[in-house]
Amino acid sequence: MTDAAVTRESAMKSARRLEGVNLVNGKLVAPAGKELFELYDPATRELIVQVANSGAADVGDAVAAAKRAQREWADVPARTRGKLLVEAASVLGRHSEELARLLALESGKALRTECRVETANVVDALQFFGGLAGEIKGETVPFAPGVLSYTQREPVGVVAAILPWNVPLMLMAIKIAPALVAGNCVVVKSSEETPLTVLRAAELLSAELPAGVLNVLSGDGPRCGAPLVAHPDVAKVTFTGSVETGRTIYRAAANKLIPVTLELGGKSPMIVMPDADFDKAVAGAVVAMRFTRQGQSCTAASRILVHSALHDRFVESLVEKVSEMTIGDPLDEATDIGTIISEAQFNKVSGYIEAGRETAGAVAYQGAELPRDERLAGGFFVRPVVFTGIGNGHPVAREEIFGPVTCVMPFDTLDEALEIANDTPFGLAASVWTRDLRTALLAVNSLEAGYVQVNQALVAGVNISYGGYKQSGLGKELTLDSMLDHFTHSKSISLNFQ
Repeated sequence: MTDAAVTRESAMKSARRLEGVNLVNGKLVAPAGKELFELYDPATRELIVQVANSGAADVGDAVAAAKRAQREWADVPARTRGKLLVEAASVLGRHSEELARLLALESGKALRTECRVETANVVDALQFFGGLAGEIKGETVPFAPGVLSYTQREPVGVVAAILPWNVPLMLMAIKIAPALVAGNCVVVKSSEETPLTVLRAAELLSAELPAGVLNVLSGDGPRCGAPLVAHPDVAKVTFTGSVETGRTIYRAAANKLIPVTLELGGKSPMIVMPDADFDKAVAGAVVAMRFTRQGQSCTAASRILVHSALHDRFVESLVEKVSEMTIGDPLDEATDIGTIISEAQFNKVSGYIEAGRETAGAVAYQGAELPRDERLAGGFFVRPVVFTGIGNGHPVAREEIFGPVTCVMPFDTLDEALEIANDTPFGLAASVWTRDLRTALLAVNSLEAGYVQVNQALVAGVNISYGGYKQSGLGKELTLDSMLDHFTHSKSISLNFQ
């Protein structure tokens, strides 16, 4: 067997023990209706396992377990909750390679470039929020002489955390960690495409936490997600995913008058000024476009605006850089780029590429080569595409593709670049590449995006406020403020014994 085959068998072993179960009240249990759905390896299209297809009865069991546990969990001192989470994160860290392999198997993301990085970041996020537990505090208020007035922070109750498939572990961590530290209990609804790694990580964490504090259900949106959001004992919803699903969740939550956090789509611009460090900007474009994640990222730089003086040279250098990358088996150490997540997403991405190619004046430059291994012949591999000649009004430039497709567009002035950059319904992230401080400040103050970077385009990390403008969502994540704002109520108290 090849090294990749050995690694795949190791991941399959982890997957098999999770077949057909949810995590409810600290135990792995079969769904009430015994219904399952099949999960396939996106690289080989082979069956991995069958997964629990949860329904309303399972939602009821999980929420009931969380509600029971929440009464006692809220009474645990905040710093003790934080210490428990830090200890649980250490356990997760000891299983990081198992989790990374399982994630590569079900998601198609490359083990070396993506999955190991994600598991390391998960541990960091859990430890970060665990360390903030002592900051869950109120303030005194100068209300009136002789009256002691103050505020205190209290948990909101049962939290529903609904996850996407692109970075499921990290997004689970940044939702459950602040919720748990703040004294809430959580029911996670994993994505249908990546349920196993979330389930295994939650199983490891749950073993270190009181039963019922953390629960995980797998299933689709209508059957599992909808009853979870609608459940009368769910007091808060946090969701990452598509704009369409975000709207559905927002409407359902509005009927109950409960708060939501929504991190939705993006069509992030990258602006390269004529004075930019050229080599750094080209390398930055590879990172910004998240090519090692097959472009399956809300913050992917899918619109790269390059000054006309650099445009042609930039395109040539970018295509050359991408062509040096290896597309292959996600579980192979040599692989830089893995697969698209599913057949439906593969067809969607392919449709956008074809639409771009059919556009008059457009040129599609392809980078990297498809794998030659016959076992991978049916996998959902897509060669990265760099388009030129695509206008900002074209669907390829306007709609979120969630694939390895970017458009490089020329501009002549900063004002022109900013107008193009802001001409989008999204506003999640943006970057500017320049050596001039005045240009940088003008750009960051004018860009309509929640996270703007200069001379870098990294993935947002803990302690950086992250969230979008416009249709990119509601609320911020990853910081102390977001934990307090989204996962606690502020109670005002006045004591008068005069």
